[in-house]
Amino acid sequence: MSDLKQRIEAMYRRDVLVAYAFVIGLWFAIIFVMIGTWNLAPEGPWRTILLIGGAAVLLFNTASMGAMVRHYKEDKDFIYGLDIKHLDEMRGHRH
Repeated sequence: MSDLKQRIEAMYRRDVLVAYAFVIGLWFAIIFVMIGTWNLAPEGPWRTILLIGGAAVLLFNTASMGAMVRHYKEDKDFIYGLDIKHLDEMRGHRH
């Protein structure tokens, strides 16, 4: 495998890891806030509305991160190749 391909794969893996970490962190944060504030929420339909809103945030953010990761996988040679090219050019200007 060429050096460029290895660098592209490393950048892609790092971005996938960060995306998954963000989604997991978001799930923990939303669930933590829900548990911590459940007794503060008004009774009745308000709690249902809050649950639906929180679930929507989790669903849409999880789906968007999944779509982003799939898009990056499809175009990773272009996306990361361009990034690497610019990074290498910036390093060349510094020295």
